[in-house]
Amino acid sequence: MTESPVHHESPIYRRIADRLRDQILSGALGDGDRLPGENALMAEYGIARATARQALAVLINEGLAVPRRGSGVYVRLFRPIRRHGSRRLAREQWGQGLAIWDADARGRSYVVDDFQIQREQASEHAARLLGTAEVWVRRRRYSVDGHPVQLAASQFPADLVEGTAVTLPDTGPGGVYARLGDLGRAPVHFTEEVRARMPLPREVELLKLPAGTPVIVVSRIAYAAEAVPVELNEMTLDAASYVLQYDFDA
Repeated sequence: MTESPVHHESPIYRRIADRLRDQILSGALGDGDRLPGENALMAEYGIARATARQALAVLINEGLAVPRRGSGVYVRLFRPIRRHGSRRLAREQWGQGLAIWDADARGRSYVVDDFQIQREQASEHAARLLGTAEVWVRRRRYSVDGHPVQLAASQFPADLVEGTAVTLPDTGPGGVYARLGDLGRAPVHFTEEVRARMPLPREVELLKLPAGTPVIVVSRIAYAAEAVPVELNEMTLDAASYVLQYDFDA
Protein backbone atom coordinates (compact mmCIF):
# COMPACT_ATOMS: atom_id res chain seq x y z
CA MET A 1 0.00 0.00 0.00
CA THR A 2 1.36 3.41 -0.97
CA GLU A 3 1.36 6.03 1.73
CA SER A 4 0.17 9.55 0.97
CA PRO A 5 2.91 12.18 1.09
CA VAL A 6 3.04 14.23 4.24
CA HIS A 7 2.89 18.00 3.70
CA HIS A 8 4.63 20.07 6.33
CA GLU A 9 3.38 23.64 6.51
CA SER A 10 6.10 26.19 7.09
CA PRO A 11 6.20 28.00 10.46
CA ILE A 12 3.88 30.98 10.81
CA TYR A 13 6.76 33.46 10.98
CA ARG A 14 7.99 32.19 7.61
CA ARG A 15 4.53 32.57 6.07
CA ILE A 16 4.27 36.14 7.37
CA ALA A 17 7.73 36.92 5.98
CA ASP A 18 6.71 35.40 2.63
CA ARG A 19 3.65 37.67 2.43
CA LEU A 20 5.64 40.77 3.30
CA ARG A 21 8.35 39.80 0.81
CA ASP A 22 5.73 39.40 -1.93
CA GLN A 23 4.46 42.90 -1.19
CA ILE A 24 7.98 44.30 -1.39
CA LEU A 25 8.91 42.53 -4.63
CA SER A 26 5.57 43.39 -6.27
CA GLY A 27 6.05 47.07 -5.49
CA ALA A 28 3.10 47.28 -3.10
CA LEU A 29 5.68 48.29 -0.49
CA GLY A 30 8.35 50.62 -1.87
CA ASP A 31 11.84 51.62 -0.83
CA GLY A 32 11.68 53.48 2.49
CA ASP A 33 8.17 52.30 3.38
CA ARG A 34 7.65 51.21 6.98
CA LEU A 35 6.77 47.56 7.47
CA PRO A 36 4.05 46.55 9.94
CA GLY A 37 5.57 46.60 13.42
CA GLU A 38 5.59 43.81 15.97
CA ASN A 39 2.37 45.04 17.61
CA ALA A 40 0.56 45.23 14.27
CA LEU A 41 1.67 41.71 13.30
CA MET A 42 0.66 40.36 16.71
CA ALA A 43 -2.81 41.84 16.34
CA GLU A 44 -3.30 40.75 12.72
CA TYR A 45 -2.08 37.17 13.06
CA GLY A 46 -2.69 36.43 16.75
CA ILE A 47 0.94 35.60 17.37
CA ALA A 48 3.46 36.18 20.13
CA ARG A 49 5.92 39.05 19.98
CA ALA A 50 8.84 36.66 19.49
CA THR A 51 7.14 35.23 16.39
CA ALA A 52 6.53 38.70 14.95
CA ARG A 53 10.15 39.55 15.60
CA GLN A 54 11.26 36.38 13.79
CA ALA A 55 9.20 37.30 10.72
CA LEU A 56 10.78 40.73 10.47
CA ALA A 57 14.23 39.28 11.12
CA VAL A 58 13.89 37.08 8.01
CA LEU A 59 13.49 40.14 5.79
CA ILE A 60 16.27 42.01 7.56
CA ASN A 61 18.66 39.09 7.10
CA GLU A 62 17.73 38.88 3.41
CA GLY A 63 18.69 42.52 2.97
CA LEU A 64 15.14 43.55 2.02
CA ALA A 65 14.54 45.55 5.18
CA VAL A 66 16.54 47.56 7.66
CA PRO A 67 15.71 48.38 11.30
CA ARG A 68 15.92 51.95 12.56
CA ARG A 69 16.31 52.22 16.30
CA GLY A 70 13.20 53.57 17.98
CA SER A 71 11.36 53.92 14.67
CA GLY A 72 10.64 50.54 13.09
CA VAL A 73 11.65 48.34 10.19
CA TYR A 74 11.76 49.80 6.69
CA VAL A 75 11.95 48.45 3.17
CA ARG A 76 15.46 48.61 1.72
CA LEU A 77 15.30 48.19 -2.04
CA PHE A 78 18.30 48.99 -4.17
CA ARG A 79 18.72 48.16 -7.84
CA PRO A 80 21.98 46.18 -7.96
CA ILE A 81 25.01 47.58 -9.76
CA ARG A 82 26.10 45.35 -12.63
CA ARG A 83 29.89 45.24 -12.42
CA HIS A 84 31.21 44.00 -15.76
CA GLY A 85 34.70 42.71 -14.99
CA SER A 86 36.36 43.23 -18.37
CA ARG A 87 34.36 46.13 -19.80
CA ARG A 88 35.05 48.47 -16.89
CA LEU A 89 38.84 47.93 -17.13
CA ALA A 90 39.14 48.13 -20.90
CA ARG A 91 41.68 50.59 -22.28
CA GLU A 92 38.83 52.06 -24.36
CA GLN A 93 37.30 53.22 -21.08
CA TRP A 94 40.11 54.97 -19.20
CA GLY A 95 42.18 55.57 -22.34
CA GLN A 96 39.47 57.93 -23.59
CA GLY A 97 39.42 59.89 -20.35
CA LEU A 98 36.38 58.13 -18.88
CA ALA A 99 36.17 56.98 -15.27
CA ILE A 100 35.94 53.24 -14.60
CA TRP A 101 32.92 53.97 -12.46
CA ASP A 102 31.05 55.37 -15.46
CA ALA A 103 30.90 51.79 -16.75
CA ASP A 104 29.48 50.55 -13.43
CA ALA A 105 26.99 53.33 -12.72
CA ARG A 106 25.58 53.51 -16.27
CA GLY A 107 24.10 56.95 -15.78
CA ARG A 108 23.20 56.57 -12.11
CA SER A 109 24.43 59.13 -9.61
CA TYR A 110 27.65 58.12 -7.86
CA VAL A 111 30.04 59.99 -5.57
CA VAL A 112 33.21 59.44 -3.58
CA ASP A 113 32.04 60.62 -0.17
CA ASP A 114 35.01 59.54 1.93
CA PHE A 115 38.56 59.95 0.62
CA GLN A 116 42.04 59.63 2.10
CA ILE A 117 45.44 59.51 0.43
CA GLN A 118 48.83 59.09 2.05
CA ARG A 119 52.26 57.51 1.73
CA GLU A 120 52.88 54.68 4.16
CA GLN A 121 54.83 51.54 4.87
CA ALA A 122 53.65 48.68 2.70
CA SER A 123 52.05 45.73 4.42
CA GLU A 124 53.82 42.40 4.04
CA HIS A 125 51.18 41.37 1.50
CA ALA A 126 51.49 44.56 -0.58
CA ALA A 127 55.29 44.57 -0.36
CA ARG A 128 55.42 41.03 -1.73
CA LEU A 129 52.99 41.70 -4.59
CA LEU A 130 54.30 45.13 -5.60
CA GLY A 131 57.97 44.61 -4.76
CA THR A 132 58.25 47.80 -2.74
CA ALA A 133 58.74 48.86 0.88
CA GLU A 134 56.52 51.97 0.69
CA VAL A 135 53.27 52.71 -1.11
CA TRP A 136 50.93 55.56 -1.87
CA VAL A 137 47.42 54.50 -0.83
CA ARG A 138 44.17 55.95 -2.11
CA ARG A 139 41.22 54.99 0.14
CA ARG A 140 37.69 55.75 -1.00
CA ARG A 141 34.08 55.04 -0.21
CA TYR A 142 31.70 55.04 -3.18
CA SER A 143 27.98 55.72 -2.92
CA VAL A 144 25.40 55.18 -5.65
CA ASP A 145 21.98 56.84 -5.49
CA GLY A 146 22.84 57.87 -1.94
CA HIS A 147 23.69 54.32 -0.77
CA PRO A 148 27.28 53.41 0.30
CA VAL A 149 28.18 50.39 -1.83
CA GLN A 150 31.98 49.97 -1.92
CA LEU A 151 35.18 50.62 -0.02
CA ALA A 152 38.41 50.64 -2.02
CA ALA A 153 42.10 50.96 -1.19
CA SER A 154 44.45 51.31 -4.16
CA GLN A 155 48.17 50.95 -3.46
CA PHE A 156 50.96 52.04 -5.82
CA PRO A 157 54.76 51.67 -5.53
CA ALA A 158 55.80 54.94 -3.89
CA ASP A 159 58.87 55.51 -6.05
CA LEU A 160 56.80 55.08 -9.22
CA VAL A 161 54.07 57.63 -8.47
CA GLU A 162 55.85 60.10 -6.14
CA GLY A 163 55.18 63.67 -7.27
CA THR A 164 52.57 62.67 -9.87
CA ALA A 165 48.82 63.21 -10.11
CA VAL A 166 48.31 59.68 -8.74
CA THR A 167 49.03 61.18 -5.32
CA LEU A 168 46.47 64.00 -5.76
CA PRO A 169 42.75 63.89 -4.97
CA ASP A 170 41.88 64.69 -8.61
CA THR A 171 43.88 62.48 -10.95
CA GLY A 172 42.39 64.00 -14.09
CA PRO A 173 40.65 62.41 -17.12
CA GLY A 174 40.89 58.63 -17.22
CA GLY A 175 41.92 58.36 -13.57
CA VAL A 176 44.96 56.60 -12.20
CA TYR A 177 45.37 54.22 -15.14
CA ALA A 178 45.65 57.09 -17.59
CA ARG A 179 48.25 58.70 -15.29
CA LEU A 180 50.20 55.45 -15.12
CA GLY A 181 50.10 55.53 -18.91
CA ASP A 182 51.64 59.00 -18.81
CA LEU A 183 54.52 57.43 -16.86
CA GLY A 184 54.98 54.72 -19.46
CA ARG A 185 53.43 52.13 -17.13
CA ALA A 186 49.92 51.74 -18.57
CA PRO A 187 48.20 48.55 -17.37
CA VAL A 188 48.10 45.81 -19.97
CA HIS A 189 46.84 42.94 -17.81
CA PHE A 190 44.68 42.57 -14.69
CA THR A 191 44.21 39.72 -12.24
CA GLU A 192 41.23 39.67 -9.88
CA GLU A 193 40.44 37.35 -6.98
CA VAL A 194 36.90 37.33 -5.58
CA ARG A 195 35.68 35.93 -2.28
CA ALA A 196 32.78 36.43 0.10
CA ARG A 197 32.81 36.79 3.88
CA MET A 198 30.95 38.47 6.71
CA PRO A 199 31.92 42.13 7.24
CA LEU A 200 34.17 43.54 9.93
CA PRO A 201 32.57 46.02 12.38
CA ARG A 202 34.20 49.00 10.64
CA GLU A 203 32.87 47.81 7.27
CA VAL A 204 29.36 47.49 8.71
CA GLU A 205 29.61 51.09 9.89
CA LEU A 206 31.02 52.57 6.68
CA LEU A 207 28.76 50.64 4.31
CA LYS A 208 25.71 50.94 6.60
CA LEU A 209 25.06 47.21 6.22
CA PRO A 210 21.91 45.60 7.62
CA ALA A 211 22.42 42.68 9.97
CA GLY A 212 23.39 39.47 8.21
CA THR A 213 24.58 41.12 4.98
CA PRO A 214 27.87 39.66 3.67
CA VAL A 215 30.48 41.50 1.66
CA ILE A 216 32.30 40.60 -1.55
CA VAL A 217 36.04 41.20 -1.42
CA VAL A 218 37.77 41.79 -4.77
CA SER A 219 41.56 41.96 -4.88
CA ARG A 220 42.98 43.20 -8.18
CA ILE A 221 46.55 43.55 -9.39
CA ALA A 222 47.28 45.73 -12.42
CA TYR A 223 50.35 44.82 -14.48
CA ALA A 224 52.24 47.00 -16.94
CA ALA A 225 54.30 45.56 -19.78
CA GLU A 226 56.76 42.80 -18.90
CA ALA A 227 54.48 41.75 -16.00
CA VAL A 228 55.49 44.70 -13.81
CA PRO A 229 52.89 45.17 -11.01
CA VAL A 230 51.81 48.81 -10.71
CA GLU A 231 48.72 48.68 -8.49
CA LEU A 232 47.09 46.54 -5.82
CA ASN A 233 43.44 47.46 -5.33
CA GLU A 234 41.48 45.81 -2.52
CA MET A 235 37.74 46.45 -2.73
CA THR A 236 34.97 45.59 -0.28
CA LEU A 237 31.50 45.50 -1.83
CA ASP A 238 28.06 45.35 -0.22
CA ALA A 239 27.00 41.94 -1.56
CA ALA A 240 23.33 42.96 -1.71
CA SER A 241 24.19 45.89 -4.01
CA TYR A 242 26.13 44.08 -6.74
CA VAL A 243 25.88 41.63 -9.59
CA LEU A 244 29.32 40.57 -10.84
CA GLN A 245 29.44 39.81 -14.57
CA TYR A 246 32.32 38.11 -16.38
CA ASP A 247 32.26 37.06 -20.04
CA PHE A 248 34.19 34.07 -21.40
CA ASP A 249 34.75 32.51 -24.79
CA ALA A 250 34.36 28.74 -24.84
